[in-house]
Amino acid sequence: MAVQGADVLVVGAGVVGRSIAFALASAEPTLRVVLAGGSGGAAASQAAGAMLGALGEVTHHGARTRHGRLRTQLAVTAATRWPAWREQVRARAGIDAPPKDGYGTGTFVILNAVSSHLDDASFTEIARTAAAHGLECLDTDPSDIPGYLPLDNDRALRAWYLPQEGFIDARAWLAALDAALTALPNLIRTPAGTLTALPAHCYLLDTPLGGFRAPQTVVAAGAWTTALLDALDPHLPVVPVLAAAGTALTVTGHQPLPAVIRTPNRAYACGLHTVPQADGTRYIGASAQPCPTPAPHPTAGALRSLLDTALSQLDHRLATATVVQTHHGNRPLALDGHPLIGPTPRDGLWVASGTHRDGLHTSPLIAAALTNALLTSDGITATLPGPLAAFHPCRPLIADLTAKEAAAEAAAHHAALAAETRMRPPLTGTWPRMLTDAYLNLMDRAYAVMPDGYVPPPDLAPLAYEETAPALAHLAATHLDRHTAHFASGG
Repeated sequence: MAVQGADVLVVGAGVVGRSIAFALASAEPTLRVVLAGGSGGAAASQAAGAMLGALGEVTHHGARTRHGRLRTQLAVTAATRWPAWREQVRARAGIDAPPKDGYGTGTFVILNAVSSHLDDASFTEIARTAAAHGLECLDTDPSDIPGYLPLDNDRALRAWYLPQEGFIDARAWLAALDAALTALPNLIRTPAGTLTALPAHCYLLDTPLGGFRAPQTVVAAGAWTTALLDALDPHLPVVPVLAAAGTALTVTGHQPLPAVIRTPNRAYACGLHTVPQADGTRYIGASAQPCPTPAPHPTAGALRSLLDTALSQLDHRLATATVVQTHHGNRPLALDGHPLIGPTPRDGLWVASGTHRDGLHTSPLIAAALTNALLTSDGITATLPGPLAAFHPCRPLIADLTAKEAAAEAAAHHAALAAETRMRPPLTGTWPRMLTDAYLNLMDRAYAVMPDGYVPPPDLAPLAYEETAPALAHLAATHLDRHTAHFASGG
């Protein structure tokens, strides 16, 4: 097949890739944009809960680190973009947009005893962060939360109501984006293909529909980003992206929910949550398991844990609910836990990945920033605005904590996981303290074998102490060597 010319290739058709392609093609009608990638599989977007949360993701750990606070700034800014962004996409989609997309506002954050002090600290931090950003956070009686009926011994004793926190049905939103993309005459969609670099700073995308050549490429391939970049250029010093496999369910409910109900973020993961869907069903999520490479299917343990916690901590009437759909996806989680947004050392090559749980929520902000940069810069010296500047794809690995501090934080997450699964130590002697000490010793040993210059974030700590530890250490060491070699050579 003949090779067609284009101006920008967007490789990766999750919500971030689709949003970037839409923003580019909408901003400049003469710009020829190619969007490559499938719409299914085990990518994160199709399985997302789509809580458009600026406050719900706040944690005590994040609030006391520089980059955690920058992430919150991004989330707060992204939240202000959603009303206009949604209207822009739906207007372009026209009559082909889903009549209902489940968009709404209002989130209840519950604090129950099926947790540890990490929940307490994050619950308090949510209110502090709300005050700092001028957002509402209202003390609420948990018994007044509509659709909330936990078992008595799992009930919440405190709750916040966040009236400005948004949500949307991810599946309906992706359908609206697809309709809007179809309506753009200067955009071509293709299945996934092979990306290669050509002479004269050009890129070739070889797909089942033919080849496409362009001087600018954005790689937004989620948990598959690193494999794609390594095949393109094995010397690129881009921070590696791993996977955080997550499983969720859509179930019927006794009545439609008017708002999100969730816990604070919990050990190694997002909190337990239920999100109203466009058709009146409820999304329940979500498990989280870091993986070196994307996991194609959910595990029995993830489903069991999800059902157990949802029925006991959210609504025990869901025991008779129909499971409408099982969702499974792989969130893109960078080696240091933070997003990769911006240009690479290769002329015209950009990355938008590593967004973990924030991809759908921050997609309007990322799309706007990259569109502006691509249309106004040469792609080499561009600095993205505001907090995004801190998340350059080829930055030195971020480590806001020392190895000792990170190990202690990871140990606290491990103890919290034990509490959430109701693990009860023998109540004799010093058993509870012994277990706490054992977690800390485990984490100290795990962090001690990581290469100098790498401190795993708590989200990745399980990879550091399970059988995947050697692979994680090797990945970090290889990246550190690659990064050092590139910049030592003046690249």
